[in-house]
Amino acid sequence: MRLDVHAHLWSTEYLDLLQAHGVHDVAAYRHLGAGRTERELDARFALLDNAGIDMQILSATPLSPHLEDEQAAVEAARRINDEYAELVARYPTRFRAIASLPLPHIDAALRELERAFTQLNMLGACITTSVLGLSIANPLFEPLYQELNRRRSVLAIHPAGRGAHSPLIADYALTWSIGAPIEDTVAAMHFILNGIPQRFPEMKIIVPHLGGLLPMTLERLDQTVAWEAPNTPEPPSRAALRMWYDTVGHDQVPALQAAAATFGTERLLFGTDFPFQPGELFQTTVDYIRRAGLPEEEVNAILDRNAATLFGLGAN
Repeated sequence: MRLDVHAHLWSTEYLDLLQAHGVHDVAAYRHLGAGRTERELDARFALLDNAGIDMQILSATPLSPHLEDEQAAVEAARRINDEYAELVARYPTRFRAIASLPLPHIDAALRELERAFTQLNMLGACITTSVLGLSIANPLFEPLYQELNRRRSVLAIHPAGRGAHSPLIADYALTWSIGAPIEDTVAAMHFILNGIPQRFPEMKIIVPHLGGLLPMTLERLDQTVAWEAPNTPEPPSRAALRMWYDTVGHDQVPALQAAAATFGTERLLFGTDFPFQPGELFQTTVDYIRRAGLPEEEVNAILDRNAATLFGLGAN
């Protein structure tokens, strides 16, 4: 089964709700073809068919219901999760979904997670690389990780689109070009420095975009944390192998090769980042994996087996 682990969908109604609750950056997401109208879904399914993709795992990140007002966050989380559950029911061979949570309100998030698992048949949860400026390694979030660990479920991380809270990124139009992989790297390292992959070994953590900078820096990290962060529970190179990484690499073959060499192809999960490589670019999400010079068996595992196995959906 060719399963796309990194795909987005936002209805007009959900975007309107976020905007009503003070989220100001929704306009850029309104005309991407990632809604739930019949026209948008037909166009999406045509792209999937052309690329040989069977199913997408839907996630609402980066437009997560992470809001300061708890009632607003709960309302938005329930809205997007209910929309996803309805889409999965309508198109059970095309879509599954992971839950959005009303963070940073942890008790409300745990209640919504329970509902997502027991009533909505979700496959895990998604979270942005920071939550209203908080590190996702903040102890506040550990009850969430304990529950996902107990359920042996998935936590999918996605850039928050906040330029790693650095004006040197955000003020220079670099939020998504380099800010996103930097956010991925920072979040993964916050997890590693705090021992989260080790302490919650049954929680299946997915880091996007080939792990950001990790494939290029793990040896440096091993050497540096020995003196800069000596309380790190285990070498970053060891902790990194407790996580998974999606293949969204925007056709950068050397980056994919580095991730494969660093993590092993068994840790790579196929992803497209729909709708952000539109039209003809969508096919490159598959093609660049085939052009990476990896053994055919490993290519087939990345495209058609690893993700289905991780999510327990079976593989062809």
